[in-house]
Amino acid sequence: MKETLLQIKTFFQSVHFKKYARRFGIFILILIGLLLLACGGLSIYFNQNKTEIIAKINTKINENIKGKFHIGDFQYKFLTGFPNFTLALKGVELKDNKWNTHHHTLLKAQEIEARLNVWSLLQKEVNIHKILINDADIYIYKTKDGYTNSNIFKAKKKKSPENKSKPETTIDEIDLSDVHIIIDNQLGNKLFDFDVHSLKSKVDYDEDDWNTDLFINTQINSLAFNTVHGSFAKEKELKGTLSVTYHADKQKIDVSTKNLKIGSDSFDIVAYFHVGKSNSLFGININTRILWSNASHLLSGNISSKLNRFDLKKPIDVNCDLKGDLNVHDDPKIVVQAVAKNNKLTIPDGQIDKCNFRGIFTNNFKPKDGFNDPNSAVILTRFSGEYENIPLSIPQVVISNLEKPIATGNVSSDFDIERLNEVSNEKWIHFEEGHAKANLKFQFDIVDLYINKPRFIGNIDVDNASFHYIPKNVHAVKTNIHLDFTEKALLIKQIAYKHKKNTIFVEGKIDNFLNLYYDVPEKMIVNWKIYCPNIDLKQFLGVLASSQKKKTVLKNNKRTTISNHLRNVIDKCVVVIDIKADKINYNKLTATNTKATISMLDSKLVIKNGSLQTSGGSITFNSEVLPNGKNYAFSSNAQVNRVDIASFLRSFNNFGITSFNPNNIKGRLTSTANVSGFINSRGELITNSMHGKLNFKVNQGALLNFEPIVKVGKFAFPFRDVKNITFSDLSGNLNMRGEQIDVNNLTISSSVLNIDVDGIYSFGRGTNLALTIPLRNSKNDAKLASKAERDAVRERGFVLHLLAVDDGGKMKIKWGKKEK
Repeated sequence: MKETLLQIKTFFQSVHFKKYARRFGIFILILIGLLLLACGGLSIYFNQNKTEIIAKINTKINENIKGKFHIGDFQYKFLTGFPNFTLALKGVELKDNKWNTHHHTLLKAQEIEARLNVWSLLQKEVNIHKILINDADIYIYKTKDGYTNSNIFKAKKKKSPENKSKPETTIDEIDLSDVHIIIDNQLGNKLFDFDVHSLKSKVDYDEDDWNTDLFINTQINSLAFNTVHGSFAKEKELKGTLSVTYHADKQKIDVSTKNLKIGSDSFDIVAYFHVGKSNSLFGININTRILWSNASHLLSGNISSKLNRFDLKKPIDVNCDLKGDLNVHDDPKIVVQAVAKNNKLTIPDGQIDKCNFRGIFTNNFKPKDGFNDPNSAVILTRFSGEYENIPLSIPQVVISNLEKPIATGNVSSDFDIERLNEVSNEKWIHFEEGHAKANLKFQFDIVDLYINKPRFIGNIDVDNASFHYIPKNVHAVKTNIHLDFTEKALLIKQIAYKHKKNTIFVEGKIDNFLNLYYDVPEKMIVNWKIYCPNIDLKQFLGVLASSQKKKTVLKNNKRTTISNHLRNVIDKCVVVIDIKADKINYNKLTATNTKATISMLDSKLVIKNGSLQTSGGSITFNSEVLPNGKNYAFSSNAQVNRVDIASFLRSFNNFGITSFNPNNIKGRLTSTANVSGFINSRGELITNSMHGKLNFKVNQGALLNFEPIVKVGKFAFPFRDVKNITFSDLSGNLNMRGEQIDVNNLTISSSVLNIDVDGIYSFGRGTNLALTIPLRNSKNDAKLASKAERDAVRERGFVLHLLAVDDGGKMKIKWGKKEK
């Protein structure tokens, strides 16, 4: 290595090398001198021939334009563009002949450099090979009648055969620096506005055809294909190299580019433009991979204002195709295709995770209806994702008429219903287990880009659902539900509802469901048919519990969610139930063959045409039950027909009467009642709460070991069986007033004696009953043929007048008549 460096050093120090180095230096100096002499000569030539050159340039330009060309000054630029002759034109203006009408100057430049071929110039010809335009304004204006100020160049004269081989003056290179370009098309309602920082183009000619690689660095101020709707790519930087080709026979320009930067994103673009007088068709095809928000900001205002309400977290593949006519007032035809994979889609109504779709936007959905918002549509295919944790699959959805959008399509879903717990922030229902499948055809309006009044046709199946309905404290297990949405009604089928030890089979129908659900839920009537093999009514009183209603204040104009709307409908709708039960238990009452029509409005329960069999007889009734604080207020009209009185009294805890118990009486009770009162949360009658009228009659009755009668009988009727008294008549009218009962015309016709009772019976203090007791033996009265005969002998003989009165909370028997 050292030897090599030594040899190099020795070579540079040798006489031979110094000799050639001196000669090379002299050559360079001579070359520079010749260059300076040439430039100086060109400068001298320009100064001597300045007037002639300017005249030729003006002549050359004015020969080819229909307008006015003005140059403020000329300047020769020494050495610039050598070996070409560089001429700087100062204060250049180019106007068309109608400038006084529209006042738009086609070209106004502080400086234009024209590089002329030296050899042509020496031959007295002007041949411009390069134009450099600096600090200029270009305004291309087209009026509504089709006139344009760019139509300033005169038509070329056809070459004669003898001149055909003579080349024309051409401009091989064009450079722009700090040039503001406006293309204002009033005829097509289009406006293109660019601030060109730099543009470089070297043109290759093939007779009348040409092509170039155009480098451009510019800012887009406006790219409006319809100024009413705004600009594409507004305020975006555009930078890249475009391959441009002009076909003279077709009067068409083709443009293509790879990785063209618009803002921070790269685009592959293929485009064409027809530039003939009668043909201004164009087409632009754009390919890119871009974020949704970035793509939206590149579109015109009428589109981006809608797209900005949506977002996709990851970039998507996009292809945009625009086709139109620069001379037509309407928008171009726009078709945008996009592909999203495993993305996160944000929509005004929420968020869709794991989102996949192929999407198409078109502003020409129906080919004959033009390019506009009412004829625009978004078509999504193979859409899948999870909306609020619910999986969705939509083969195709069409959102048409973007002025008043309507979405139609089919949606299917298959999921465990515990996922529904994440749908609502308000915990009004909690799902524990179960599985749901849905297959629905849907249609809904989109108002301000929110889903509004979705309508469904199809079915939803839920299997083995367990849930807790919190406002009513209802807990259901292993419930199956089949919902069938039709155009006229919602059919609810195959519900097997299990609640504690009860199983209920339910079918339902809601007529005009789709309209009433959204507009007037209070008019929606849910018709249920319920069959119960065995049911305990006390366990279902919680269903009537009044959920505490709170006024919901929507913060920041937050919309009502689907969950909140559903809860509101449940609270407002009317529920009508036709119920049939083989067996019903209520406290100690057991009823069979029960039928009733039940209506539920808010928390009010109305029972009509109720009938049941119990205690060996039957009961028909109409009732109302309404939550009242922690209790339930009820009112009822009932007809009791020949029920076993002892069993019946046991079922209702003897109605709170403590002076006798059901073991003291037997017989068949027939009664009519119109009463009201209260039941507690355990389903038990609240003593002293009943009001109303009760008429009753007992057939085949008997009074067994009734203590007050037994006490009297010991000394008054020692020879009569007062422990086993049978009745031929036991009837009366009662007026219940809470704690007290007015006893009117209580008639007892028995085997021991007859008794008539009037007065007040109290569950607490204040009992005052007047007893009229004839002492004669009435054992054989039942054998008399008619009631008149029995009435005639009823009070013969001695008659006792007793009072049963309250004495310190106990009943005391004493002599006396009822006070008037």
